[in-house]
Amino acid sequence: MKSPFSHRMPPAASARRALLAAVAVLALVAPAAQAQPAVYPNKPIKLIVPFPAGGGGDTLARLVMLRAARELGQPIVVENLGGAGGNVGSATAAKAPADGYTLLYGTNGTHSINQAIYKSTGFNAQRDFEPVSQLTRIAAMVVVRPTLPVNSMAELTKLLKANPGKYTFGSAGNGTTSHLAGEIYKSRAGLAVVHIPYRGGAQAMTDLMGGQVDMMIEVMPNAAPQAKSGRVKPLAVTTATRVAGWPDVPTVAESGLAGFDVSAWDAIFVPAGTPRPIVNRLNDAIHKALADPELRAQLQSRGAEVAPGTPEELAKHIAASMTLWGDAVKRSGASVD
Repeated sequence: MKSPFSHRMPPAASARRALLAAVAVLALVAPAAQAQPAVYPNKPIKLIVPFPAGGGGDTLARLVMLRAARELGQPIVVENLGGAGGNVGSATAAKAPADGYTLLYGTNGTHSINQAIYKSTGFNAQRDFEPVSQLTRIAAMVVVRPTLPVNSMAELTKLLKANPGKYTFGSAGNGTTSHLAGEIYKSRAGLAVVHIPYRGGAQAMTDLMGGQVDMMIEVMPNAAPQAKSGRVKPLAVTTATRVAGWPDVPTVAESGLAGFDVSAWDAIFVPAGTPRPIVNRLNDAIHKALADPELRAQLQSRGAEVAPGTPEELAKHIAASMTLWGDAVKRSGASVD
């Protein structure tokens, strides 16, 4: 016998109850879904290189980061945004979303020299970025014209001291690494050498080979090929230790200026506020890439020594670099509006 209280639920009420139940389930599931973020990275990553394509910085950035892309499992797309010594691309990267999908290739130029030499860069090197990892340390080489009567760094310093104002050093332009490295050498050794700025390192090197200027302190990717060919004389490298690819060339420090250690450097940054797990993921991929023997050999052939580290180590390095290059800018008197 049917219970007198049993009855069939109307179809509309049954559907409404089912809908409410489904909504309740979704309400419980949604927070759990939000607590499980998508695995990073899950789409291509953009790398802003704030220099023209084909230059030394662009080449190094591509060598390292395209190898790191294999570790990340996603392609890295390079976007060259040159202008104002790297300020244009760096300022663009600083304003990008802090989600790990826009990276910046930075250097001692963008994150040290420019901060001192430009009245406005459009970004703050320390406040607007999270450091990820340094990539390489790039030595400079002291090279002289073939006919200069010196064959060692000590002989060069002695010659310049004995003849204040007589000799010249060329550079890639006011405020460049080659200019400021020369200023640091002059200051440390107590020299008076006339600076001749050029519009780019290639033109300066051409005049050095032709004897129009006497010496140059230039980054090795540009200086080493000319030294190897015999068109300029290599006297020393500017790093604290000898360069692996040039073991017979002593350091400036070995040659009478103890503690001399000047090098260019490059690194990867992300916009400030990028979550630490993303920074760590990128750091790990870069370290694995730089451990590749084939990549290390390619970098060494260009005068670049791998120098990976933690984000904290890079932050400390930037602070020290800003002091070093900032002091050199002040001594040089260089300024760009």
